[in-house]
Amino acid sequence: MDAPLLLDLSHTSHTRARTGVQRVARSLARALAGQAFNVCYDPYEGAWRPLDAFERRNLVASDPSPGRGARWPLSARLRGRLRRLGARRDPLGSLSPAPRGVLVPEIFSPGVGRSLPSLFAAAAGPRVALFHDAIALQFPEFAPRGALARFPGYLQELLQFDGVAAVSDASRRALLDYWAWIGVRRMPQVATIGLGLDPAPESGVGPVEPVPTILCVGSIEGRKNHVALLEACESLWSRKVPFRLHLVGLANTETGREALARIQGLVAAGRPLRYDGPVDEAALDAAYKACSLTVYPSLAEGFGLPVAESLSRGRPCLCRMQGALGEIARGGGCVDLGAAGPAQIAGAIEGVLAAPAKLAQLSQEARSRRFKTWEEYAGELTAWMRSLGRNA
Repeated sequence: MDAPLLLDLSHTSHTRARTGVQRVARSLARALAGQAFNVCYDPYEGAWRPLDAFERRNLVASDPSPGRGARWPLSARLRGRLRRLGARRDPLGSLSPAPRGVLVPEIFSPGVGRSLPSLFAAAAGPRVALFHDAIALQFPEFAPRGALARFPGYLQELLQFDGVAAVSDASRRALLDYWAWIGVRRMPQVATIGLGLDPAPESGVGPVEPVPTILCVGSIEGRKNHVALLEACESLWSRKVPFRLHLVGLANTETGREALARIQGLVAAGRPLRYDGPVDEAALDAAYKACSLTVYPSLAEGFGLPVAESLSRGRPCLCRMQGALGEIARGGGCVDLGAAGPAQIAGAIEGVLAAPAKLAQLSQEARSRRFKTWEEYAGELTAWMRSLGRNA
């Protein structure tokens, strides 16, 4: 059996958020169980180390947190400081068998970035990072201020790796274009390896109800374009088009403020709108099962897990067919939102709801789709890692 990898879960092991990156990191940790040492950088100890018990619990907890920030309990901070004062200086040095490589699936912090050399020194190689998207640079108007300031440094730090596995062709092109633009001459190998999915529960055909439910899964933030979706739905409700809208996702209070205000206003006005915030996997599965179709009006994505998850459950999705979303949507089961303004979204929703035969055809297309599992993704990723040389 191969020696294990070092899998960096510095952020995910300190939050129960279920945003896209955290879902990828957790799913990859589960798929690599027995093949990886899960580690984190402990800023209080000043060292990389295997996960403590509370961090392992965070990886498998079913209840999502209301925020995406990392949390270090006081007891963990004290333990780290005591370790720093003690004799332990190389917590990864005693791992047996010795790790064969490093895999970083998260968008890492400046502190983690500065500490990567010591993580790399603990394994023979190769050193691989996942790359999710360059949206903070492509759409700065939608990026939180902290992410916008951090991103150029993060893209520079990726040059330390031997390989970068982009989650879509669109993300791969964005990364290579940026490096070329700033004059980088020696780049890591960059490959597109599309993400996996959990096996979808049997959802059957979408429910046939007098008032259908449309589900939208995704963080409430600027680039997800909820404001346009809500304007589109309000225009349809004002014309008595019968449907319910169900929103699921963690709210970003910086870039999602306008959408949250619109949600509150529509609920107060008695519109058939439900917003659940972040939910666990059981509630998410139930939401997919109860809906007739989904809508995902996002303007930019690195991959688009909610679109793939909708299709894997046999639910058609209304989304843009450009960039990474287009890579998923081309296989069938989707309706193009075009520019995804309020008029385009309203027209797509009304067009599908008014044509049961079209909805049935889209549902059949969705049910015919097949997506790789997380185990298949992990196998593809680790096979590619074994092919890499050092980016000396």
